[in-house]
Amino acid sequence: MERTLIKDLKNHTGQEVLIEGSVSVRRDQGKMVFFDFRDRSGSVQGVVLPNSGAIEAAKEVRSEFVVSVEGKVNQRPEKNVNANIQNGDIELEIKKIEIISVAEIPFELGSEVNLDTYLDHQPFTLRSEKAKQVFKVQDAIIQGFRDGMRGQDFVEFQAPALVGGDAEGGAAAFTVDYYYDQKAFLATSPQFYKQIMVGVFERAFATPKVFRGEKHSTTRHLSEYSSMDFEMGFIKDHTDVMAVLEKTLRLIIEKVGLPVALPEKIPTLKLREAQKVLGVSQDEPDLEPEHERALCEWALKEHASDFVFVTHYPVSKRPFYTYEDENDPGFTKSFDLLFRGLEITTGGQRIHDHDTLVEKIKGKGLDPEKFKFYLEAFKVGMPPHGGSATGLERLTARLLNLPNVKEATLFPRDLNRIDTLLKTDKAE
Repeated sequence: MERTLIKDLKNHTGQEVLIEGSVSVRRDQGKMVFFDFRDRSGSVQGVVLPNSGAIEAAKEVRSEFVVSVEGKVNQRPEKNVNANIQNGDIELEIKKIEIISVAEIPFELGSEVNLDTYLDHQPFTLRSEKAKQVFKVQDAIIQGFRDGMRGQDFVEFQAPALVGGDAEGGAAAFTVDYYYDQKAFLATSPQFYKQIMVGVFERAFATPKVFRGEKHSTTRHLSEYSSMDFEMGFIKDHTDVMAVLEKTLRLIIEKVGLPVALPEKIPTLKLREAQKVLGVSQDEPDLEPEHERALCEWALKEHASDFVFVTHYPVSKRPFYTYEDENDPGFTKSFDLLFRGLEITTGGQRIHDHDTLVEKIKGKGLDPEKFKFYLEAFKVGMPPHGGSATGLERLTARLLNLPNVKEATLFPRDLNRIDTLLKTDKAE
């Protein structure tokens, strides 16, 4: 007998079927045994009747056992119909049950446990309905991003994870032993490569894993995360980049299907304007986390928006390749996008003139010779361009109002966590 997916059982009422999946719940009621079975397509209730030939095998089956089940799809009596769940109007009368794999579980799936316990047991806890929904949303986000990019004439490329230097000019990078005693780094950003690809495709995007080695352990930071990056040529300034990002975000939100306050146009403030709204010093080069939260509360109240753009960060705060606003000296044509109290995106216009870029590199105390490969793209001609990078896990966490970005991360890496659970002494 061929396997039938659980979602298709409604098309087989009155027929014998074979399903294969896992046991979510086992319930003993008198001489009958009830099960909830699940596979990739959904779930269904099954029952072993007192005189069934499957009763002895059913006594051995427990939660999370992987099973093969043969039975008859029956219509539920009217009083037992549950219209609020999948297959709430049918039931599988179990004729035969075979154990494919036994399970020894640390606790009931879906139990409320602290975050460390949840993460320590992720091979198990990821099977919970809550976790599956989180990462189905994340799957929809990445699909929406790709659809948004391709719909605006962007070409996807694969950015390298091993690089010869730190593109961000300050972010802590993980060092890697490379061939012939050379030193390499895990990429902190695909920035240089996506700029190079502007000279190739004009519009390019990537969804790489990037790595940050800062010694932190917060609810918003990860040592490894997924970045949704794009770069585009022939722009007039950073607002062109913001427009592409905004259009893409609308597609993502539509695909995800969750309620989000998103007006016709996302409100935009310069950093100094945002600081004035918040009543904080305009001498600071950035916003603190509590300022980001307060500014998003303001945007929601005043503009019915969960999002707010903050532009014109100081030259001193941004990487060397960021374009300085000629009409606002000392400040850049750059932006952050805040969403529900958290910065999820950084972007802006980049310097496209070779000689200016060399001077900016020197101004940061760096050696242009070490950027020779990157600089060749500008030596052979580059258009005005810009782009942005959005953290996939941060966006997921804020869409679902998860308090910790690790909850939106498959197998998170941070200061103390990697799969071996190896813990080293923390730096003083």
